[in-house]
Amino acid sequence: MDIPDRLELARIRYETAKEVFERGQYRATITLLEEASQLVDRDTPLGGEVQIWLVTAYQAVGDLKVAIALCRQLSRHPNIKTRQQSRRLLAILEAPRLSLRPDWKVNIPDLSNLDESQAIDRKGSSALRPSKPRKPRPLPPPPPIDPSQIDTRENNFIWVALLGSLFILSSFLWLTR
Repeated sequence: MDIPDRLELARIRYETAKEVFERGQYRATITLLEEASQLVDRDTPLGGEVQIWLVTAYQAVGDLKVAIALCRQLSRHPNIKTRQQSRRLLAILEAPRLSLRPDWKVNIPDLSNLDESQAIDRKGSSALRPSKPRKPRPLPPPPPIDPSQIDTRENNFIWVALLGSLFILSSFLWLTR
């Protein structure tokens, strides 16, 4: 097999491995990435990317020792981008684990057998009838304002504003003559 064919096959395995990783099939991802790593020169940028994903896949399956060892190798990779990524990953992988109190955790129930549940278990949910959107209740109208309740004694500002406006208007007229 010549080099362009090997490189194309490595790219195909690499892209397939990323898709498989996103589906949560980490063991299959490791297999595909190891095959891609064998087909490509590890000192190239593509070889570095493949190995970075391999570190992530090892970490996903819980094999931290292998992930850390590979990450340390990649910290001396010829490609600067690969070196930077590996150093960041290494800092994450070697970070101390924090202990969590049980009340800080949320237990997510296993829903893998949800399709096999009985109709009686789904009481209250209906796939046949969609729920109707609720209309908001209209607010009651505000009570009418009684004019006798309005305090008109402290409206001196209106007179001051009216006199000020008249002064400005008359001075404008006097200046325009």
